[in-house]
Amino acid sequence: MGKLDEARWLLQEIGMPKEQWTDLCCYTLLALADIKEYDNWKAAKNEWIRIHDIILFVGDSYAIFYAENSRETIRKKALHHFRTAALIEDNGKATNSPNYRYRLTKETLELLRNIGTYKIGKAVERFNLYHESLISIYASKKERTKMPVKINNEEFTFSSGKHNELQKEIIEEFAPRFAPNSECLYVGDTVKKDLVKNISKLQKLGFEITLHDKMPDVVLYREDKNWIYFIESVTSVGPMDSKRIIEISEMTKNVIAGKIFVTAFQNFSTYKKFADSLAWDTEVWISEMPEHMIHLNGDRFMGPRENT
Repeated sequence: MGKLDEARWLLQEIGMPKEQWTDLCCYTLLALADIKEYDNWKAAKNEWIRIHDIILFVGDSYAIFYAENSRETIRKKALHHFRTAALIEDNGKATNSPNYRYRLTKETLELLRNIGTYKIGKAVERFNLYHESLISIYASKKERTKMPVKINNEEFTFSSGKHNELQKEIIEEFAPRFAPNSECLYVGDTVKKDLVKNISKLQKLGFEITLHDKMPDVVLYREDKNWIYFIESVTSVGPMDSKRIIEISEMTKNVIAGKIFVTAFQNFSTYKKFADSLAWDTEVWISEMPEHMIHLNGDRFMGPRENT
């Protein structure tokens, strides 16, 4: 058998569903192990790699060329199922991070290194015996990378990553100081886009929400003042510039509550990168200096502004 068929045989033997016996899944497994056609399985590795690296490896080593826009297909058809079955693990970064990577688990690596030897039968038997416990171990490991956060007195978790770290700080540090007693009407997550989304309250306030609208990262509502805070969590892109103000204003043209536009940064150095693009009449909050705000236009402190 060639390497592709050997990879397929192994996936069958360890009980993967038939949908994960496809060539795409087998080539993905070979790329994760860094195994070319004439390599010995004993040389299998489990280095951290990206989906981009998988595409390059398969093209270079097997002359099968997947387009760059196949990344989501590889993730959904192969890597997601391998991760669920504890064949691989990820490095805990946000899935949209350029640093998000996968590798074979040490147990899978040991199994692959036995392919083609007299030990493979026992190795498969042993792997299958402990498979369910492995799934639990790696699921727990993934769960530990999540960040607990209390939103509207309910417990949630954010997936890991700088963007979500800043969103957590907005809810736990910014809101009590500058939006006391506010309710979170919307916050997304890099994995679950609508972690909290109070559609009925948003519509009652006058929001016009369509599938094409890009909500601000965090939306808070302070009922005692009838103020809505639109907050962007910025670690690399997306400050409250003039274009963003227009987009949100169009989405909320029927909202009569006072509108406050805030850009949140983790540190002053990131703020400086975006300072010249921030819109006037907006606010800046920097989490490393949580007690302070920067008001872009000094006619008064934070509050809704009249449309100009």
